[in-house]
Amino acid sequence: MLSSDRATKGAYPSMISGARQIARDEGWRGFYKGTAISLFGVTHGAVQFSVYEPLKNIWRRYFTPSSSNDTKLSNTATLAISSAAKIVAGTATYPYQVVRSRLQTYDAEQRFGRGIRGVVRKLWKEQGVRGFYRGLGTNVVRVLPATWVTFLVYENVRYYLPLYGSG
Repeated sequence: MLSSDRATKGAYPSMISGARQIARDEGWRGFYKGTAISLFGVTHGAVQFSVYEPLKNIWRRYFTPSSSNDTKLSNTATLAISSAAKIVAGTATYPYQVVRSRLQTYDAEQRFGRGIRGVVRKLWKEQGVRGFYRGLGTNVVRVLPATWVTFLVYENVRYYLPLYGSG
């Protein structure tokens, strides 16, 4: 339902009729298409924080007068470091999103191949490595503002909460 407009050929007219059609045509498994590949999505946050923390230490070591871990990062530093971490995490994990979206598209088996392996094979054969990164730039631009807000709040709360929370 998310991948096509209501007017698109084969699109579900409503959520209820879509659920009925999936149940009738594909059975209970139809409701879980793309779930296995979606589990790879949890790795994105792990990669992002695994890159963020060491970059923060490097920043403190080379760009701040006091290299203490208690030193508050400037907002500019937080923006730069969180951007770098998001770009690395996005680049490392983006291919699963391409595969997942193809699995969850209407008429996926006919258009893109059957199952994860089928989609990966067809994508590799037709587009090579570039196919797995189609749309990455747009995605990064779309998610960076939310990343900035998240890490600015995280760093500022982490710094100021102990100062004001004890008193």
